[in-house]
Amino acid sequence: MTKPDNTQPVIGLEIHVELATETKMFCRCANRFGDPPNTHTCPVCIGMPGSLPVMNKKAVEYSMKVGMALNCTVPEFTKWDRKSYYYPDLPKNYQISQYDLPLTIDGHLDIPLTGGQTKRIGITRAHLEEDAGKNVHDFPAHTGVDLNRAGVPLLEIVTEPHLRSVEEVMSFARAMHRLVRWLGVSQANMEMGQMRFEPNISLWVGDPEKVFDESAGYFTPIFEVKNLNSFRSLERTCQWVIDYHQARIAEKGRGWSLADVGKQNWGFRDDLNACEFQRGKEEAHDYRYFPEPDLAPVVVDDAWRERIAKQIGELPIARKARYLDKYKISEKEADALTLDSPTGDLLDAAVAAGAEAKRCVNLMLGKGASIANERGCRIAEIRITPEQLAELAKMLAGGKVNATAADKIFAKMVETGDTPGKIAEAEGLLAIFDAGKIGEWVDQAIAKNPQAVEDVRAGGKKQKKAFGFLTGQVMQLSGGAATPAQVQKLLHEKLGG
Repeated sequence: MTKPDNTQPVIGLEIHVELATETKMFCRCANRFGDPPNTHTCPVCIGMPGSLPVMNKKAVEYSMKVGMALNCTVPEFTKWDRKSYYYPDLPKNYQISQYDLPLTIDGHLDIPLTGGQTKRIGITRAHLEEDAGKNVHDFPAHTGVDLNRAGVPLLEIVTEPHLRSVEEVMSFARAMHRLVRWLGVSQANMEMGQMRFEPNISLWVGDPEKVFDESAGYFTPIFEVKNLNSFRSLERTCQWVIDYHQARIAEKGRGWSLADVGKQNWGFRDDLNACEFQRGKEEAHDYRYFPEPDLAPVVVDDAWRERIAKQIGELPIARKARYLDKYKISEKEADALTLDSPTGDLLDAAVAAGAEAKRCVNLMLGKGASIANERGCRIAEIRITPEQLAELAKMLAGGKVNATAADKIFAKMVETGDTPGKIAEAEGLLAIFDAGKIGEWVDQAIAKNPQAVEDVRAGGKKQKKAFGFLTGQVMQLSGGAATPAQVQKLLHEKLGG
């Protein structure tokens, strides 16, 4: 049987986000990654008899914040439920979660696609629960269990099956990663397990305009792939499952259908670059949901909703569009400056202080990004104020310093906290316009580099490179204080290049 051409991926996504609260969801144990195993546990999070949970209000508010940013409704009444299942890293043998009355429901997120298009992806729900612990497979003869993560607040965001390609899945995943970091509710560090993806993937075989119309086609089995903790593994998984289903359809035809095979849980093996079967998919009744008897329901009034809504502000997609339109910067630059809210706030405040946006952007994404990368932090966290950034940008625009000197001033500014003007004066970095002084440096560079001088005068392929080299030598002799335009003018006059 040939490979069918009337197939359409139909994908829904579950995203699990650990919330950045100080303590766990239902106890006072620290919510902290990287400490020795089982050092943040107590009778509540390890399920000792007689222990009682107490709700973490901050986690509830973080979840409401995400839900509102996703255009969800926050119902007046929601409750907690016990989801029962056995696993070694779940010591209570149940998870406190939400079943039929989740904290936020019925939202959407508009995601960017190639060609400037966008697509609206429905959000079914975003409910709050507690995370499980972690099995540690580092020992030759046994598996260890670390319960530091057990009980950490976990927000599960569930989309409608509106994603129709790997591109759409990746755009949505990246948008969600940016959103939760932007809102400050999670670090979303995937290497630490703070954000995990579980795609539910099927193929519709039939009329692509009539998906879900059983008279026009059928679905292949739904594969839910568990616990993907990188964009790379998510992308590879989706493509692998799509290809696998295409091959099964070609082999089995309608025998490879959801009705015949059902839903299955799979896992992705990085070492094999392939998925492997785990088990049949559980249904809701398998978990024996029932209302959590030890926790009161959550009742949300209008005042609480309004207070949380005021904390959201401008979201990253809207801010990126504003930067492109108002500041006239590139798509790549706008993307980099909307990775987190504080970095964008720094830019906006510097522009409000009278600086040119483009010069601020160059400073932030040049020396600023370099320093932030070295420190492993965001640009907004390298200790620079909007006033300092604005002053340095103005000095550049006015020709008081050149780009080389500005980088030196920026680094010194981060180190000392001094103003750009004070640093430039103390370090001798103010631009020098004295033609006589610059001429002395030009003469020195010419005298010390006869081969470069000969290449400039000879013309040909080496001329441009040699001229640039001599310009650099003069700038080095001046300590970056000479104005490049004047240096080049004098070199042209002396060498005729």
